[in-house]
Amino acid sequence: MATPKSSFLDKVLGRIGRLDTEGLQTVVQRLANERSFLETLFNTIEDGVLVVDENGRVIYFNQAVTRLIGLQSGEEELPITKFLPEVDWQKIARVDHTGGARVTRHEFEVFYPRSRFLRLYAAPLDGEATGSSGVALILHDATEARQKTFEAIESERVQALTLLAASVAHEIGNPLNALHIHLQLMEREVKKLKGAAANEKSTARSRAKNLSVEVDAAEVGKKLEQYLDVAKGEIHRLDYIVTQFLGAIRPSPLQLKMASLNEIVEKTLDLLRPEIENRGIAIKSKLARALTATPIDATQLQQVLVNLVKNAAQAMTTGGTLTMQTGENNDGVWVSVTDTGGGIPQEQLNRIFEPFYTTKKKGTGLGLMIVQRIVRAHNGRIELESHVGKGTTFRVWLPLHERKPRLLENKKT
Repeated sequence: MATPKSSFLDKVLGRIGRLDTEGLQTVVQRLANERSFLETLFNTIEDGVLVVDENGRVIYFNQAVTRLIGLQSGEEELPITKFLPEVDWQKIARVDHTGGARVTRHEFEVFYPRSRFLRLYAAPLDGEATGSSGVALILHDATEARQKTFEAIESERVQALTLLAASVAHEIGNPLNALHIHLQLMEREVKKLKGAAANEKSTARSRAKNLSVEVDAAEVGKKLEQYLDVAKGEIHRLDYIVTQFLGAIRPSPLQLKMASLNEIVEKTLDLLRPEIENRGIAIKSKLARALTATPIDATQLQQVLVNLVKNAAQAMTTGGTLTMQTGENNDGVWVSVTDTGGGIPQEQLNRIFEPFYTTKKKGTGLGLMIVQRIVRAHNGRIELESHVGKGTTFRVWLPLHERKPRLLENKKT
């Protein structure tokens, strides 16, 4: 089916040979006005509009394209592959050459001028006709929609974990309490056994007769103590996992008060300094001067920093430097935790905040989930930058104090 022409063009093309100079001038003026109208329309919409000729060279683009992929005015006639190498242009060219009313769709990520996730829709300019006359491209910024999808998936995952916790945590807690009580009873019996062995030693008359019994009792008592230590350690570990799990999915309400982020950083470093320095790690503190006070829950935010600092310290196995820095801009205040460890591989970055996903041998995989929950409750965000072999930086952004609405002045007339 052929593309319908406008009634204006139909009329003009039908009598183009009979137009005089004034008539041609009128036609050109009207075409110029329509072009100006379309330029304004295309530059108003948020989606990028591109036109590429049959050789893959750009012949038109609107202002949104500059914002999305950095294509600047004066760069027409350049190959589109220079700006969008991620797209399968051979496939688009085949569709254009074959003809038919077909629109192809591609999804990809760009990193210049900003990291974005784009959807591209491509359609041949000549519609269903065979051969190649160029392609019209629409670029849609799907970054925000994709982020919302990830957040919705994460929210569903957390809700599922909450239901799981409600049914399992109680069942785990009761056996743990029972085990703890019975281990205490066993510990008492071991002490009695050791006391009986000591009494046997003090009785000289029965010393030779009961020597083997004393040795056996002491040996059994020693082994039982070792078993008890292992069992108690595992119970404490289970209790820690359950506590972390419940803390991750059952958030406490925020108690917001105006406070300085610098004070929380200093308290966190004072708390963890002995543990960090004991690992042979140097601490650098780069706190901004006169940081604006922000509405934050100091206790929960300190929990965020404790988790991040401990993760950073554990990432550096042979010394290193841990740097804590604060700053501020128009959007809010921020604090960063940087280590000089081995870094996080690219394939693991997208999973680092998933529950129970951990790169540590004895980690629970819940620490960063708790961090993310607390930061989001503050309407903040977390940025992560990591380079393998160089280290990792976590940066937490928090919004500034909400501004009061500005009232309009009552002007007298």
